Amino acid sequence: MDWKVFLATLSAIFFAELADKTQFVGITMASKTGKPFSVFLGSIAGYALVTLISVVIGTLLAKYIKPEIIRYTGATAFVIIGMLMFFNKL
Repeated sequence: MDWKVFLATLSAIFFAELADKTQFVGITMASKTGKPFSVFLGSIAGYALVTLISVVIGTLLAKYIKPEIIRYTGATAFVIIGMLMFFNKL
């Protein structure tokens, strides 16, 4: 286990996900259902599945595409989607 990579990933994910829409969904579901443990387990399962998919895709892409291209493409897509949302086109 590479603890430096683990801690860097933990920190990046924690701060990126802090107060995002996923957290608000969890708050809403827990308050509506009154079943916080079920919401907690469902949240963990959902996020684990999304993370598994992203890690598998990232691993596959890294075999064929340079990491810099993946990073720039992701950043560009993020900016374009943000602009489209800003101008109510998405």
